[in-house]
Amino acid sequence: MAIGPVQLIVLGFPEPSFHGLIMAELERLRASDTIRVIDALAVHKDVDGQVEVAHLSNLSDEEAVELGSKVGALIGLGIEGDAGVAAGAEAGARASADGIQVFSDQDAWDVLEEIPNGSAAALLLIEHNWAVPLRDAVMAAGGFRLADGFISPLDLIGIGLVTAEEARELHTAETATVGAG
Repeated sequence: MAIGPVQLIVLGFPEPSFHGLIMAELERLRASDTIRVIDALAVHKDVDGQVEVAHLSNLSDEEAVELGSKVGALIGLGIEGDAGVAAGAEAGARASADGIQVFSDQDAWDVLEEIPNGSAAALLLIEHNWAVPLRDAVMAAGGFRLADGFISPLDLIGIGLVTAEEARELHTAETATVGAG
């Protein structure tokens, strides 16, 4: 099965009550075939750093366990518990044995560490369907991905895409943390 470019997006929230608006927008993007949500998790981290995880979908807990948590496997957090983490480790070991470079501990992204205590996060693993034809055209021309990343609104001032005031507002909104005023 061919798959488009996949991205893990981690969005922070002061409270774990963010389902309605986000789920509606994800459904709109899915309906337009812009993206496909591969998996989505809600993570709540209490003030002591204890983590609670739930799927952000209409799946029952049993269906979620049956289908597996792709985000959980990616970041080493399984709704399936130890069995899910073990299955992910086995898949990584098989890929490595087949000569495929997998993440090293040095390259790992500790997503849970970045979630502040006393807050919540939505972890969205999405496939960018819109980018498949572009990626295929780049590959057909002999090209390949060297790097990618989101650009800070502050960096857009110098090229005239936003004003300094707009950039400050966007930057503040994008990087706000729990408890920040």
